[in-house]
Amino acid sequence: MPATHTVTRLSADDLHAEADGLAELLADAVEGGDSLGFLAPFDQEQAAAWWLAQRAAVEEGGLAVWAARSTEGVVGTVGLALSAKPNARHRAEVVKLMVRRDARGRGLARLLLATAEQAAADAGVELLLLDTETGSAAENLYLSAGWTRFGIVPDYAAEPGGRLRDCSFYFKRLT
Repeated sequence: MPATHTVTRLSADDLHAEADGLAELLADAVEGGDSLGFLAPFDQEQAAAWWLAQRAAVEEGGLAVWAARSTEGVVGTVGLALSAKPNARHRAEVVKLMVRRDARGRGLARLLLATAEQAAADAGVELLLLDTETGSAAENLYLSAGWTRFGIVPDYAAEPGGRLRDCSFYFKRLT
């Protein structure tokens, strides 16, 4: 991966300051058909509003967000959602891993995933979970990074065009 990429954890203030770049990334991913919880049409204004709504969770520590930047701005992101439940503090969920379409194929998703995994381990998390569209390119990443698929739920979520898709669920033990 080129040395021009930097990955940094965003504070709540950073999230606000980076909202436009993060919104551009999210809108690009949804436009490209990535199943991230949004339906088309989905524009940058809606994407920015979604990112700004995450500010409280980041401020409270329930959500950690990293942004990957290049000379072109924000090109990738990943989140780590920590559980507030007393019986679940040993686990967390990797969420919203995305790379701008014109920046894919350079190892950036792998770097972002490793960043979230390391931060989870540093926080004492022992078990990570995530889900992704079955048959997506992301599945190859997760399998090659040591994640275990534990199930597929048919018609779990709609892709941006509205068609229901199967979803694969993964876990990874960090200890």
